[in-house]
Amino acid sequence: MTTVLITGASAGLGAAFARGFAAKGCDLILVARDTGRLEDLAGELAAAHGTASEVLTADLLDPAQCATVAARLADPDRPVDVLVNNAGFGLPAPFPYSPVEDEERMLDLLVKVPLKLTHTLVPGLRERRRGAVLNVSSVAGLLPTGTYGAAKAWITAFSESLRVDLAPYGVRVLAVVPGFTRTEFQERAGMDVSALPDSVWLDADAVVARALKDLALRRPLSITGRRYKAYALAARHLPRGFVARRMARDRRPPASAPAHRAQDVAD
Repeated sequence: MTTVLITGASAGLGAAFARGFAAKGCDLILVARDTGRLEDLAGELAAAHGTASEVLTADLLDPAQCATVAARLADPDRPVDVLVNNAGFGLPAPFPYSPVEDEERMLDLLVKVPLKLTHTLVPGLRERRRGAVLNVSSVAGLLPTGTYGAAKAWITAFSESLRVDLAPYGVRVLAVVPGFTRTEFQERAGMDVSALPDSVWLDADAVVARALKDLALRRPLSITGRRYKAYALAARHLPRGFVARRMARDRRPPASAPAHRAQDVAD
């Protein structure tokens, strides 16, 4: 039986990944801060798929609680086969207008936490010569978009490098690169996305379905939808200076920039 550990599993893409893997008959370890939501999701998955879900409540920005999750990943008696690094949050204002403490917390959760958890799991995956790591990135990482975009660019590059390192052991690595996806992410980050047309929005279950197909095909990246595939292609080939200038025109100091945090939802 395949066991999958998912961070940020209480909502959004994390919950969608839980549904996707449960439908394939996998056992799950659901990690997030909200015990009640995790238990509700575990009950839903058990009823729908007969899946056994272990609820592991943890604030991944707390070193002791993150260490608890890492210890579960390293347990040789209960091996984890797949890690989904999904937990994340965004901020409502560009870098110059956000408290530096919030920027640091965001960078820690988007970079240091998946680095630590992945590094903990890799020795077991190599030894067993199977398994996978899925890292939830974002199309924001393709363009100059502050700390969030820089962190997502790192997770994509990290995934592509790790994929090369683990290929000889039969371990798969996939960077999931969604665009705007209907989750709680924007609302909990305090972002105003009311002007965005319906056509840009993706469904979380569709993003996961595409990712699981791309994982099976051993692709390095998973991008859902023709719009975002074209976006990614353009971002790679347009001059960086031109892109940076165009994006700078759209970023203005906010009237107010409260520190909204949404740790358990990604994209």
